Amino acid sequence: MSDNLRGSLFMVLAMLGFAIEDMLLKRVAAGGMPVGQILILFGTGGTLLFAALTRAQGQALWHPAVASPRMLLKAGFEVLGRLFYTLAIAFTALSSASAILQATPLVVVAGAALIFGERVGWRRWTAIAIGLAGVLVILRPGLEGFTLSSLLAVAGLIGFAGRDLATRAAPKVLSNFQLGIYGFAAMVPTGAGLLLWQGGAVAPSAAAGVQLGLAVMVGVFAYWALTVAMRSGEVSVVTPFRYTRLVFALVLGVLVFGERPDTLTYIGSAIVVLAGIYTLLRTRRVAQP
Repeated sequence: MSDNLRGSLFMVLAMLGFAIEDMLLKRVAAGGMPVGQILILFGTGGTLLFAALTRAQGQALWHPAVASPRMLLKAGFEVLGRLFYTLAIAFTALSSASAILQATPLVVVAGAALIFGERVGWRRWTAIAIGLAGVLVILRPGLEGFTLSSLLAVAGLIGFAGRDLATRAAPKVLSNFQLGIYGFAAMVPTGAGLLLWQGGAVAPSAAAGVQLGLAVMVGVFAYWALTVAMRSGEVSVVTPFRYTRLVFALVLGVLVFGERPDTLTYIGSAIVVLAGIYTLLRTRRVAQP
């Protein structure tokens, strides 16, 4: 199996895992558990699993680089992304929240140009603008289908894009497992603060406990698969398979929650995905000697 094929397969597995994780967390929220409590339990479970994986690799759980300004910035964006995207999937349709999230690579490319000085030509800037216009089609501001809760997914998108950019600048001495520990750990105090505002925790049902446990395991697997994918093949070949997450989310939204995305959601999703794929392919072409 070639590196590109292996990376593409693992990327598809990762996106399937993240879509299932979103579905499970949405079911827990629909069962009445406050989002703050979900973040605490999900973050704790993920932290413990990543800590076990880190120790199994013979790596230290703590490194002084964790307290660096870049890592603190990464943690801040991780909190922003996780908090608002979890709120988005709890209070809005899984399909539309996932569709908006697909614009993350476009925002990352724009951020890389503005922050790291990477060269982005007019074609990719045009594709970025078109992709963001696709997000507006999904949001439909000013039209009857628009709701303020839809902006939660936009805030989550900004958080995840900032996290991805900060990860690129994270100290190289930290492994992906070590980054996973503190990415999940950041959810715990965030969830605690939100839970205080929401009025306190509830006793989880057996079903909610099982679903949360599955979400943690699937989420950690998806994170690991994503790491394997990004280290196996060419980034420009593997990354477009991120968009399979939208397909999985649409299917799960219809089958599990009975969602019926409307025409504008499909049109906006197609615009975002096509703009993202073009941007990535153009990036590969520019990078070639």
